[in-house]
Amino acid sequence: MSASPHTSVLLDEVIENLACGPGDTVVDGTFGAGGYSRAILATGAKVVAFDRDPTVRRFAAGFPADRFRLVEARFSEMDAALGEGGADGVALDLGVSSMQIDEAERGFSFMHDGPLDMRMGGDGQTAADIVNSADVTELARIIFVYGEERESRRIARAIVKRRAEQPFSRTLELAEFVERALGGRRGAKIHPATRTFQGLRIAVNDELGELEAGLVAAERVLKTGGRLCVVTFHSLEDRIVKAFLTVRAGRAPAGSRHAPPVEQTEAPSFKLLFNGAHAPSESEIRANPRARSAKLRAAVRTDAPVWRAAA
Repeated sequence: MSASPHTSVLLDEVIENLACGPGDTVVDGTFGAGGYSRAILATGAKVVAFDRDPTVRRFAAGFPADRFRLVEARFSEMDAALGEGGADGVALDLGVSSMQIDEAERGFSFMHDGPLDMRMGGDGQTAADIVNSADVTELARIIFVYGEERESRRIARAIVKRRAEQPFSRTLELAEFVERALGGRRGAKIHPATRTFQGLRIAVNDELGELEAGLVAAERVLKTGGRLCVVTFHSLEDRIVKAFLTVRAGRAPAGSRHAPPVEQTEAPSFKLLFNGAHAPSESEIRANPRARSAKLRAAVRTDAPVWRAAA
């Protein structure tokens, strides 16, 4: 997720940990406005970028045709495009981009009026489809699990009651309704609809399923010594990345009396480049408030075989 069409979060740290240069091929899993691709190209490396959003192609104008290729597809499909061992690095910058948020007609923002869409690509169900058709239990689950909203049941019940009289079709309409359902702002640090919109957006785009599939695809395409850098923007994403790298690095939890340890039979396919996650500096957060929740995790591919699906 970029702060603006020209500002990528944790860019210097990602480039440092990719350690790429001339002759290398690097996957930019989320092209967006091209911030990471531009910086990777500056090292002399080649870039194969992926983005399911067809509107981003305009940002690729002027990129060197001999070292850059933009694939209109999900990053989970990178292994189909490059093949096993086809990349020296993979960078994933997750979540919704600032340009998508700022373009009201995309329907991501609760601050600007637009159609209740939220699709990163042009296919599949919209947020309006979910809001107006999901039963109360499923709607509450989406808002609670993906949006991490404690008042999910209250919001879901209110939505279902209202849509029976008038379906939802606009972003501000839903945002203002959720705000009223929760009793107003009352000095809240974030807009009351923030978590509901996050939950719907993640559900519409299957962002967590895409992340899990993308991490497995990255394991396949990376050569021995190839590096994986993932920038997340909320705890749901970070937990998935942390769990994947912890297990793939042979650091599975020891277990407890409630959760016995799982025997690890696969050789570690990754080695962590550093423990924990790196966060943006205070200066970056001041310059770019949207970076405040970002975390970077990175690892290097070992010479171990790709893990079996069951593992």
